Amino acid sequence: MGIFERFLTVWVALGIGAGVVLGLWLPGVFQTVAALEYAQVNLVVAVFIWVMIYPMMIQIDWHAVKDVGKRPQGLLLTLVVNWLIKPFTMAALGVLFFQYLFAPWVDPQSASEYIAGMILLGVAPCTAMVFVWSQLVKGDANYTLVQVSVNDLIMVVAYAPIAAFLLGVTNVTVPWETLVLSTVLYVVLPLVAGMLTRHLLLQRSSQALSDYVAALKPWSIVGLIATVVLLFGFQAETIVDQPVVIGLIAVPLVLQTYGIFFISWWMAKRLKLPHNVAGPACLIGTSNFFELAVAVAISLFGLNSGAALATVVGVLVEVPVMLSLVAMVNAWRPSSLDRALSDTPKHQDFYQIRNKSRSPKTMEKS
Repeated sequence: MGIFERFLTVWVALGIGAGVVLGLWLPGVFQTVAALEYAQVNLVVAVFIWVMIYPMMIQIDWHAVKDVGKRPQGLLLTLVVNWLIKPFTMAALGVLFFQYLFAPWVDPQSASEYIAGMILLGVAPCTAMVFVWSQLVKGDANYTLVQVSVNDLIMVVAYAPIAAFLLGVTNVTVPWETLVLSTVLYVVLPLVAGMLTRHLLLQRSSQALSDYVAALKPWSIVGLIATVVLLFGFQAETIVDQPVVIGLIAVPLVLQTYGIFFISWWMAKRLKLPHNVAGPACLIGTSNFFELAVAVAISLFGLNSGAALATVVGVLVEVPVMLSLVAMVNAWRPSSLDRALSDTPKHQDFYQIRNKSRSPKTMEKS
């Protein structure tokens, strides 16, 4: 790992601090940048996310994408967690904390809006950042692409009905401009650019492709840090003005994130998924499509509502929490011996594996 990846947590922490300081020091600059948006998608943030994702798209081998169908368990895990578990656990945690545990400190109207914002986050699985998390855990890029694509297709038909059911309202409409624009900017365009780049480089040599991907790696991390600086800069005044409220909202969101991850990881182990599929599958179900959640919260409840604030807090806590989960996935990566044992028939044991690499003469002595 390079210095950028090895100390990624440090860079993100510095980015968070820099974003808050710069947001307070230069609020006009960040307000100007924040205004550069279309359909609730900030165009500057979109550029930085594009910089993050493009290097990963180059690594996608289209000849291997078709093999994903031979291992459908990882995709099934993602779909079950995203659409049958996550929205309902988020709603349950919101009710538990804001109608009971935090009731003495939050008025009923604000509590209901915070719960609504949490629900909107819970119903929106991640589209863009998951490519970053997948790369950081050395996930299967081809499998990750299929998982994200299938979730996007389901989101088109399932987001509004599930959100309406959990919110108890009937007028939830999907902001199609936000959904389509985000998908095009974060998935389609980087994917097309990555395919063309990969094709051109492979015409030269496979080494040219490897060298180019290695050269782009630092830029992917730079894009992530720049995104963190912008997101925290946009909300610097809110962080300073309402630290207690943000802390209260963050508690159930953090618990939800870790809870969904451990549920997903347990299911992945039961399904015996390989590590490079299990890691991204668990992280996809854990992270959120915050642009969509923010857009729906603003359209339903207003720009200055508690629901909009809750979705923004979801943005603020996601990157640090997801980095901690990335560290866990990497720490749990099986060793080469573990992989050998898992690929060995049950009647063989460790000594048989070890003895395969030993000469007959050495084995006779032993």
